[in-house]
Amino acid sequence: MRTSSPLPNAARELASYLVAEGFTADSIAAHLGPDATAALYRGEPGVVKHSLRDDSTLSRLIAFFILREPTPVSQLADVPHLEHFSLIDDSLARPAFDIRPHVIAGQEHLVISDLDASMTDIVPGPDHVLGVGAASLSLLSATPLSPARRVLDLGTGSGVQALAQARVAESVIATDVHPRAIELAEATMAANGVTNVELRQGSWFEPVAGETFDRIVANPPFVVGLPDVGHVYRDSGLNLDDASALVVSTAPEYLDEGGTAFILASWIHTADSPWENRVASWVPSSSVSAWVCQRDVVDPGMYVSTWLKDESIDLRSPEGIERTQRWLDHFEEAGVTGIGFGWVFLRAIGDEPSEVYTNDLSHPFTDPLGPEVEDFFTRVGWLRGVNATDMLSARYAVRPGVALEDISLSDETSGMGFAPTVKRLTRTEGPRFSREVDDALAAIVSGLHPNGLPLEDVVELWGCAHDAVSDTGTLALQATEALADLIRHGFIIPDDLLK
Repeated sequence: MRTSSPLPNAARELASYLVAEGFTADSIAAHLGPDATAALYRGEPGVVKHSLRDDSTLSRLIAFFILREPTPVSQLADVPHLEHFSLIDDSLARPAFDIRPHVIAGQEHLVISDLDASMTDIVPGPDHVLGVGAASLSLLSATPLSPARRVLDLGTGSGVQALAQARVAESVIATDVHPRAIELAEATMAANGVTNVELRQGSWFEPVAGETFDRIVANPPFVVGLPDVGHVYRDSGLNLDDASALVVSTAPEYLDEGGTAFILASWIHTADSPWENRVASWVPSSSVSAWVCQRDVVDPGMYVSTWLKDESIDLRSPEGIERTQRWLDHFEEAGVTGIGFGWVFLRAIGDEPSEVYTNDLSHPFTDPLGPEVEDFFTRVGWLRGVNATDMLSARYAVRPGVALEDISLSDETSGMGFAPTVKRLTRTEGPRFSREVDDALAAIVSGLHPNGLPLEDVVELWGCAHDAVSDTGTLALQATEALADLIRHGFIIPDDLLK
């Protein structure tokens, strides 16, 4: 049984004090100014310190909690429960935790985690609990904030995802195998006055056995490597990408019908099989609609170097060289040619056969992906319920913001002017999908209107205008196949989904 920690009550009073003194993300940015704020996010403490020219309380709090400067206890006399959040020696206090304000899901929050290497020379230990890192931000951007009944935050760490979901859910169950993570997540919840998050310790889905949820958010230890546990926040003890496979294959059992899972995952690339097939093999054969989005792919050498530097290993040292070689030898034995990273989204669809869609989203885009995921599953759900005849009799709207691009290149044949090369439909918002289209499909899409003609009439009109009436049936079939992809990726919206 887990013993009660003094941190939550202490964190609640500390947070009240810090907010009253302006220790919030917005106030700190205003206090530092734009240049020093940018330096703060780049991890340049000297620049930030240079901007703290006054002796205000906020400057002292920034210097202590963010820059982690040893500070006389007398200068922090008003900070409640300082003894719980610092190490005090000879009347000098040093921070014991990373206590930092963040804007999460559009609101100010205080996150309590272990000290990292962002501002001081710290090597994360095996039991390190992360704060708001790149992976957690990536998952936050890909998870919607629509209302939910019950949410599972699998692998909560310091509670970042639970904070976001607590705003919109009736209840959140947040789990972690790591007792220290549960303790810090509990302190984070208390600091933010969150009362609808229940924390449970245990491995993978064991703490919620037999329960179901309408939303699952998972940031598991997805690092692809040897079956070791060096750092509990990133290493699962499973071989290669087995941790991602375990979460993706098991999560559907814990979803209510119509529920959705949002999972950060990694997968290996090999020469003998496309990565899409590997991830698809993790999805159960029935009851699941899956959308897999690869955000990045790196070569084995870069991957290993990145994660060794993450634990402050000097790649030039004997230890760094030995560990690099051992990790790469393991990849070579498994035939790994690259490592992909991204999101796996799952929706429970009852007794229907499973379907898996994949996209490479390595191109730049900044819009949050969460709303797009919900819309994607709504669109593929509509497609699942119709046949070609239904599609031809339906009406459609072109999504606002879709651009039709006519690309011409310099005409090499004539040596002058430009020659038409390709037409493209491109979304100018969301994930910026782009599709090449021919003249016929571009014209048909241009003729769509939710209050206009059904698709079959638009196709027939195009056929009449181009002396292709005898081929209208073939053209109609081709149009439905092409439009299915355009609907799936949000270029075209069926009239039914606009009502």
